[in-house]
Amino acid sequence: MDKELLNSLHEQLDDTTKNRIDKSVNKIVEAKEKGNKVVVVAGSGPNIHEGVTTLIAELMRVGIVDGVTTSSAVIAHEMGGTLDKVKRCNGVNLGLESSLLPRGDDFELTLMTSEITEDVCQNMKVDNDLIKKLEQAEGKTIIKAAGNLGYPMGLWIERFSNEISSLARQHGLSFEEVAGLGADESTMIGIGAKLNLPVLVTIPQLVGGGATGMGIGDSISITERSTRLAHMLDSAEVIIESAVALTQEIHDGPFERYTGHGLWSAWDDGFSFSLEGKSLIRIDLDPALEKVYQAEQGGSAVQQAIADGLPKTKMFDVPFRMEMSGFARHEGSIPVIGDIGVIWPLMACRIADRLKLDLNFMSYPQQTESGITMRESIVNDIKPINRKILLAGLKLSETKQG
Repeated sequence: MDKELLNSLHEQLDDTTKNRIDKSVNKIVEAKEKGNKVVVVAGSGPNIHEGVTTLIAELMRVGIVDGVTTSSAVIAHEMGGTLDKVKRCNGVNLGLESSLLPRGDDFELTLMTSEITEDVCQNMKVDNDLIKKLEQAEGKTIIKAAGNLGYPMGLWIERFSNEISSLARQHGLSFEEVAGLGADESTMIGIGAKLNLPVLVTIPQLVGGGATGMGIGDSISITERSTRLAHMLDSAEVIIESAVALTQEIHDGPFERYTGHGLWSAWDDGFSFSLEGKSLIRIDLDPALEKVYQAEQGGSAVQQAIADGLPKTKMFDVPFRMEMSGFARHEGSIPVIGDIGVIWPLMACRIADRLKLDLNFMSYPQQTESGITMRESIVNDIKPINRKILLAGLKLSETKQG
């Protein structure tokens, strides 16, 4: 662990952020010492690139994080190995139709080990001539979110997602549960499957990941997904939101009473839960969140606007994202305004030290030397989903249930 870098990062923060980190760490440690649960509501892009999803998987392994919600894009990337290395070339020069290519006509070759290449080729017909053209073409090698537009890994994940979705429906499981059986244990879905911890895509985050997102959406009903998510949040004493949008639609959902959305479910004796008494930590770069939080702390301005039926955007003169409403007026909210690449390792290191736990992985800001090394290690060490292992895991689970 690069303690020198972590200490330097901490010293660069303002006093408010330092105090919020301290408060957040205290809340999480207190919850774990009482045997209570902590869950994470994670967004997409930055969480993958900064190594945060890999760190969350490690925190799940050691017992700090007890459940995760995330996006379908993150599930697709974890299926591809979280981060991978690709060679980006001009697709038109390779003879591909420009109308099929993204803006800029880029086309990418996934740079894989011979073992992974062999595994993919066993499960999908691969155009070896295209691969040779990509290998010989001029291009730029970069690290990016795994799978995605890289050939052949992106196409393999896309096609395998259809099979996983079908298997999930056959066995009455979510897509995430089935995919986790074949995923690397350094991914959230992989360690979730191993330890029987919930990893679920939220309904507002079902849009990404191509066939993966559609397969996730098709695997279980909207009602079941909403109910599972609500039970996960209900079980937690602390909820950590990490660079994610639309969280009011996630943590309020159709069953949460404290903000009012679960009123009618409770009225008709259906399932409901309350955020009251929980700690809601949000790691976010948006300074508008701090402005709205301070307005609420200074005189319940957000709650009063809601009570009076007034438009919050015009009252506070900020782009009022929906998550600000439920978060800002929640008594247990803690905004941590900063880069998740900085905040997460600082929090994780302190929590692990306080709980006397050893972490085998630590994330660092991707622009630092330690962050560059971290991203390379993710590329090299975290393997893509394996179909044989998945099917064997599914058969084993059937045997246990039988």
